[in-house]
Amino acid sequence: MRQRFTARAVVVGDRAGTVVPDAAVDVEDSRLTWVGPAADAPDAGDAEVVAVPGVLLPGLVNAHSHAPMVLFRGQAEGLPLARWLREVIWPREARLTPDDVEVAMTAASVEMLRGGVTTSVEMYFSPERIAAAVGRTGARAVVATPLLPLPGMPLLAEQLADAVALAAAAPGDGAVEYGIGPHAAYTLPLPVLRDAAAAAREHGLLLHLHVAETAGEGADLLATHGLSVPALLAAHDVLGGRVLAAHSVHVDDGDLELWREYDVAVAHCPASNAKLASGIAPVRAMLDRGVRVGLGTDGPASNDGLDLLADVRLAASLARLREGSATALTAAEAFWLATGAAADAIGRPDLGQLAVGRRADLVHVDVRDLLFEPVLSPPDVLTHLVWSGTSRLVRDVWVGGRPVVRDGVCTTVDAEELRADVAERAARLASG
Repeated sequence: MRQRFTARAVVVGDRAGTVVPDAAVDVEDSRLTWVGPAADAPDAGDAEVVAVPGVLLPGLVNAHSHAPMVLFRGQAEGLPLARWLREVIWPREARLTPDDVEVAMTAASVEMLRGGVTTSVEMYFSPERIAAAVGRTGARAVVATPLLPLPGMPLLAEQLADAVALAAAAPGDGAVEYGIGPHAAYTLPLPVLRDAAAAAREHGLLLHLHVAETAGEGADLLATHGLSVPALLAAHDVLGGRVLAAHSVHVDDGDLELWREYDVAVAHCPASNAKLASGIAPVRAMLDRGVRVGLGTDGPASNDGLDLLADVRLAASLARLREGSATALTAAEAFWLATGAAADAIGRPDLGQLAVGRRADLVHVDVRDLLFEPVLSPPDVLTHLVWSGTSRLVRDVWVGGRPVVRDGVCTTVDAEELRADVAERAARLASG
């Protein structure tokens, strides 16, 4: 099937913040075959023409999420991370069923699609049910099978073996990719982290873990081992290969040099870090060193949403506040963190930009709104997206050229039915 999309403008999703006015985008076999000015486009032939009145963006890439935690949204308000986990989240998660996870992930996937997020990196229980959920909604996911020593779960060696076997059986069509998700250095024995990293390198899998999220985490490990969290991981052969470190808030120049040396990517989660008072990651310093950075929401119980466009604005604001400079993170860079940079951070060069050869994941934002006036030059479109735009203006979404949101409504599942199901399950989990 061939399609041609025409739009008032296309935002490419590159670091330069390229905006193409009066643009055309051609799709064939779920890939992009042309992106540029409509006046220069090749003959459309028999392609289906889809004319959108607003702006086309690449599908956003959420680099770190625990999306099924929509079941715990808004719970344990005001608690710091350690107490939030121990006193509220982990006890409720102990009562989760695989059905709970699939229903919650389905609802979360709908929420993300309606906000323009077409791909998310998930670290959560029942990874196969997470895959089934995005299969229903039509989204994409990179599912890092979690390794965590919790009561009732298999031995860690068995968890790792299961994670590798699951990844080997994945179909490889770009919809669902499995990785390995050892939770963190403060929850897992270091030999387990080392074994997980070795397995990820051997099989070319993404290794995704939490690193230096809070000051207490780093201080405890420093007191025990005499090393910062990144240095500890390097010393135990955890780094190398496709490593994605969530948060990386409490890191110094030496730690960032390790990230650069080992080409470790960072999933930056500004909303969750702010809500839990964990701190502000040094994004400018990371980018200046060439560290790959992608933007993530974290889970909807610590954010409390999955609105990546809102986090784009917050990322720019917090970076400027941290550095005391209004140029610390430009609008173009902030948007890139949720698109091209995020795709690069997770090792998926087929996603994140509207460029020939990439997958046809498209988002239509209706800019016929006061928030998008005035537009005196093409860069104003991107500026408004970052500082004024909201996810409520997302009207349509296509994944691989397939429509999954039309006029703000998910086309693949019944969102209202999901809402009621999530509410019922959340009440059961909260009641004990």
